[in-house]
Amino acid sequence: WQGLTPILLTGSSDGPAEAKAYEEALRALPENVLPRDSAGFPVFDLSLIGVGDDGHFGSLYPGRGEIADETGRWVLSVDMKTPNSITLSPGAILASRTIIVASAGVSEKYPKGKSAAMKTAIEGTEGPAAFPAQVLRGKATWLLDAAAASDLSPEYLS
Repeated sequence: WQGLTPILLTGSSDGPAEAKAYEEALRALPENVLPRDSAGFPVFDLSLIGVGDDGHFGSLYPGRGEIADETGRWVLSVDMKTPNSITLSPGAILASRTIIVASAGVSEKYPKGKSAAMKTAIEGTEGPAAFPAQVLRGKATWLLDAAAASDLSPEYLS
C-alpha cells in the first residue's frame, strides 16, 4: 500500500528490548509521516481501543504503574505475563487525533456484553489507577452497541 510504513518487531520475549526497538522505529519516522504534539508524543490519526472487563486497554492494567507513566516514553514494556507485552504509553495514546473506544457483542457468559465495564469506564469514580479506561474520558468517542450501553445512566445516552 502506498504511504504505508510497516514497523516489524522481532517477536522476542524480551519486552524491554522490543519496547525500545519499537519506540526507536516510531521516533525515526519523520514528522511529516508521524507528527508530534507539543509534549513530544506521536500524533496518530486514529487509536481504536477495546476495553477489558477490568478496565485495561492495550497492556495498561489496573493496579500497575504503567497507567500513570510520565516518563515521556512512547512504548512501555509490561512485565505481567510471560512473555512480557509491550504497549503504547498513555501519553502516546492520548495524543492521538481521534480515539474511539468500541464495545459490541454478547455471549452466553456475558449476555449484556461489556455493560458493567463501560459504565465503570464512563461513570465510575475509581480513577485510572483502579480502572485504566477512565483516563480516556473527555478524549475518546465511545462507540457502544445497545448491550454495552445498557447500564449507562440516561444522560450518557445520545
